[in-house]
Amino acid sequence: MNKLIIFRIDYLISLGLILTFFCFSCKSSTDVESLPTPIIENTIANIEEKPEIDYDITQWKEIINNKRLLLDIRYATDNNFTEAQIYECARCFLRPELAAKINRIHNDIQEKYGYGLKMFDCYRPRPAQQKLWDIVPNAMYVTPPKKGSMHNRGLAVDLTLVDKNGEELDMGTEYDFFGKEAHRTYDHPNPIVRKNRKLLKLLMETHGLTGIRTEWWHYSLKTVSYDFSDWEWPCS
Repeated sequence: MNKLIIFRIDYLISLGLILTFFCFSCKSSTDVESLPTPIIENTIANIEEKPEIDYDITQWKEIINNKRLLLDIRYATDNNFTEAQIYECARCFLRPELAAKINRIHNDIQEKYGYGLKMFDCYRPRPAQQKLWDIVPNAMYVTPPKKGSMHNRGLAVDLTLVDKNGEELDMGTEYDFFGKEAHRTYDHPNPIVRKNRKLLKLLMETHGLTGIRTEWWHYSLKTVSYDFSDWEWPCS
């Protein structure tokens, strides 16, 4: 009798161990299979590379060329009245207050007229102003470096209007044309030219920018003040 009881106890213990092992194996197998397959990626390659900021963002804002706001920085080429390259590369920097207004003006004319802006010149370092003067030392056409220009403060722009295809509207003369036909006071015989100049003037003045008598393309912001600057932007 005692032997039979002992046998049954041993049998039950053995059976319990076998079942426990079997259930553990099943559970382990199921758990492993239920885990998602790890995805190994090159995380460095998937990180979007952002351009490094190479200027003082508290002092300057950069206007970037895109399909909506165009840059044609003439002094970075020889396609200008001096027939010489003045800037090492084409970038458009402005003081933050003026940059904000240019963006608002651009959005305004996009929404109301479907037009855009094209920038011919923005901030101009004083060394560049000196280069212009050395080539054309005539105060009728170039501001003397000692006097300084609003461009040297980062508070002036030379610009025009473009249509939805990026084509310049007819303003009667080319940019940097030195003659009475480029004067804002000139009564141009072409009504389309008069209309385009009037629209440009209205847009600029509505946003607080003022022009000068002799250049239809030049506008500046005079409600803030900055010193003349010699800073020259880096070229990448």
